[in-house]
Amino acid sequence: MAFAANIYVSLKPTVSDPQGATVSGALSQLGFDSVKDVRVGKYITMHIDESSKKKAESVVFNMCEQLLANTVIEEYRFELQKL
Repeated sequence: MAFAANIYVSLKPTVSDPQGATVSGALSQLGFDSVKDVRVGKYITMHIDESSKKKAESVVFNMCEQLLANTVIEEYRFELQKL
């Protein structure tokens, strides 16, 4: 079975986000004054061939824990869709 995995990684709320602050400042300079508290993250998409959705979830979880997210400062979530 093939699955599409959509993975969202972002800094934990307690971690400062200098990239988000830079984007927020730039948007303000461009006249977008209503924008507040910008946070920047990562979006990763991939296709996975696994025998079941449960196995695919386990594989994606392990990838996130071991490589795709720094779990000390980042949190993540993912969605799987059957292809």
